[in-house]
Amino acid sequence: MASHPPPHRRDVEFDSAGTTCRAWFYAPEASGARPCIVMAHGLGGTRDAGLEPYAEAFRAAGYGVLLFDYRHFGASDGEPRQLLSVPRQLDDWAAAIACARRLPGVDAGKIALWGSSFSGGHVIVAAARDGRIAAVSAQGPMMDGRAAVLNLLRYAGVGTLLRLSAAGLRDQLGAWLGRAPVYVPLIAPPGGFAAMSSADAESGYRAIAPPGWRNQMSARLALQLPLYRPIAAAARVRCPVLIGACRRDTVAPADAAIALADKLGPRAELKLYDFGHFDIYVGAGFAQSSRDQLEFFRRTLG
Repeated sequence: MASHPPPHRRDVEFDSAGTTCRAWFYAPEASGARPCIVMAHGLGGTRDAGLEPYAEAFRAAGYGVLLFDYRHFGASDGEPRQLLSVPRQLDDWAAAIACARRLPGVDAGKIALWGSSFSGGHVIVAAARDGRIAAVSAQGPMMDGRAAVLNLLRYAGVGTLLRLSAAGLRDQLGAWLGRAPVYVPLIAPPGGFAAMSSADAESGYRAIAPPGWRNQMSARLALQLPLYRPIAAAARVRCPVLIGACRRDTVAPADAAIALADKLGPRAELKLYDFGHFDIYVGAGFAQSSRDQLEFFRRTLG
């Protein structure tokens, strides 16, 4: 039997560079203009992959929540499918923020951003570019693409890195010639070929992946990733930032998140968890991280 959406959640659409993105808006019960938290997933993730419990918790605490899918992924439009482009996803964040500010019942001056893993880096860049964001929460964030590549090199070996780079080059050259994307798997067991093949990548991702989730992405990200360093935008972030770093993170090394906290100085609050990268979405990891985030939002958003 198909499950029905909760009555306080409604579908929202917004335009991003001529393509329709789709989101869920969780409306709080409280009347009047309320703060709104804009959320999106990490690498290859969709809005229904383990993020709904966070959105429900924030909504129950009195916040509006706009949880969206990037172009080319999930419920949003965009061809080809599974196209993973850092510039496009950052444009989608800007469009989602603009949408949130227009929603009835939302206090446009109190927009917060929530990101996890790959989007944990996006929210830092989005906040730096926007300049009017009230607060940011980044959990298990990918803050430095070079560090992520070196981490992959350590656990997967030079052979996997070279295969990903070659696929990325074929994909990018094909894109310039108008060809269909070259795809690579997002996750694989240790020793397998994928963007993530650490000890807990496949089991952890599949624990939150919804039915029908596609284990693939366009390979051109392999060329973009080493150049993408959200930590470089730290100096332009003016709002409070909560950073949740997982000490046992095998995907987004905690050292880069800790370095971000150092760069942000008094604007940052750093929480260190004895979790793996995917543990934070479920069980005790979710319970602790969501409590810390709610406390942070209460202090920064009211």
